[in-house]
Amino acid sequence: MALIINAECINCDVCEPECPNEAIYAGEEIYEIEPNKCTECVGHYDEPQCMMVCPVDCIEIDANHKETEEELMEKYKKLTGK
Repeated sequence: MALIINAECINCDVCEPECPNEAIYAGEEIYEIEPNKCTECVGHYDEPQCMMVCPVDCIEIDANHKETEEELMEKYKKLTGK
């Protein structure tokens, strides 16, 4: 599954540079995550880096974009060319 940033986001800017896929960007009101680029850091790290650094725990699983670990790995391979 991709991740999503909820309305609790305080726009602190710490998550965006942590994303290895450049899936996080500044939205109109809060930061947002592009689900087509989010691999939950599969292929890069053991845990989603954005969730680890978020001071308000506003990043959660996006139930609208369900993917298995294998699907996330395939997405990682497409995004990185590995």
